[in-house]
Amino acid sequence: MLVAGCAHDEPLALDHVETRSTGADEDHPAIRQVLQERADLISWSLGDLRCVPLAPRAYDVIQLSFLLERIQHAELVFDRLLQSLRPGGLVLLRMRDRKSAYGLLDRVTPAWLRRLLWRPLAPFGTPGPLPAVYEPLASSDGIHAFCLSRGLQITDDERNTSGPARAGRIGSAAVALMSWLTSGRYPGSHDEITMVIRKPQHHFARLL
Repeated sequence: MLVAGCAHDEPLALDHVETRSTGADEDHPAIRQVLQERADLISWSLGDLRCVPLAPRAYDVIQLSFLLERIQHAELVFDRLLQSLRPGGLVLLRMRDRKSAYGLLDRVTPAWLRRLLWRPLAPFGTPGPLPAVYEPLASSDGIHAFCLSRGLQITDDERNTSGPARAGRIGSAAVALMSWLTSGRYPGSHDEITMVIRKPQHHFARLL
């Protein structure tokens, strides 16, 4: 399994299945600190994910956790990750939704203010603040269009709430205010997109 996005120490629990996990992420101080404390990864690489070494068709599962919304060139990175996934393999995707009130608030808040507010708002030990890029891919429409163009199958699609900055009253109030200011176009009902994406077995699946 490839863990792409190592900032969240959330090992995938698979009963009665032996797993070997490799990590890959951007080189960021907060991520490096988390990796030093993770014991579930047999190896890991940090750097530009457009060129980090990934063997082709080497993984059965890619756990893609809160990565696409915080990196540049997200489509290129996702394409590279897919090249390392075996036919029939799964992508377990979690990301912040750029079209949610939380996502909008995250990307319009200046970097200096995010750093200032992170410790008071986020639960203790939460790594961050990490970059807030939110390219168009970091949305439901963006992922659906990407999967359609690559012949990928989305088998599960859910919306959840897990943004660390909304754990307290101030963060929750700010999200609710952003939703109200946008007349609900950026809803506060969720901030996370969770999907299971399958890579087809057949090389020409996108043509069928």
